[in-house]
Amino acid sequence: MAALPEGTPCWADAMFTDVEGAKAFYGDVLGWTFGESSSEFGNYTQAYSDGKAVAAVVPPMSGEQVRSAWCLYLASPDAGATAARIRANGGEVVMGPMQVGDFGTMVIAKDPGGVVFGVWQAGRHEGFEKQGEPGAYSWAELVTREPGKADVFFPAVFPYGVRKMDSEQFDYRMFQVGDRPVLGRMGAEGDFLPPEAPSYISVYFAVDDTDAAIARLTARGGTVYFGPMDSPFGRFAAVGDPQGAAFGLIDLGRTVGEQPNTVEV
Repeated sequence: MAALPEGTPCWADAMFTDVEGAKAFYGDVLGWTFGESSSEFGNYTQAYSDGKAVAAVVPPMSGEQVRSAWCLYLASPDAGATAARIRANGGEVVMGPMQVGDFGTMVIAKDPGGVVFGVWQAGRHEGFEKQGEPGAYSWAELVTREPGKADVFFPAVFPYGVRKMDSEQFDYRMFQVGDRPVLGRMGAEGDFLPPEAPSYISVYFAVDDTDAAIARLTARGGTVYFGPMDSPFGRFAAVGDPQGAAFGLIDLGRTVGEQPNTVEV
């Protein structure tokens, strides 16, 4: 597997105070199994779907108070150079660049609107071993109260082309690598997000039946924030786990309606 093109989503992980609870929840909702935790790297534990790596969970460092959240990592051939562009364009480097053994080099950063994301320069760990299938990552979108800042920042840091949805109803853009859309951007002004919720990247995991997955999620103490709703891209819902980490579910095989027109920005 070759390293992914720069700016392509390549990995996702989340920090949980109750890692065993998170493993039980995602194991039930998404069918994940888990490898052995790596004590050398803070008990980082990979999740698998059909034996292929799809994500990871990790406990906070001792004494650290964290809000559970999914973090999406974007591929970079040079994490140091990406970190420099993040700073130069008004973003914040929260951690790194930090080499993680021979697995790769990571950066944790925020865009000027406060959206947290990761950067990953692949070493031995190249990222998702499965995508776009039930149990695996399928899509992600920035949900931000400051879309104008994101629209300037991300194409300056990564080699993105930009298209926007040709609609008066939705403020939605897509960042592209070549001709391939890799990341969405949803404007969340007004009441779209609860006042206490930060702007964030919503990571969508594919399922083979959104409604059945929601039933498993709510039975396990999860929360449904929006949906389920049919769309031309699949039946989806915005949800959260019992520890407060928000994410999305989507059945890519159940599409309704025509895909909207987009125009180049």
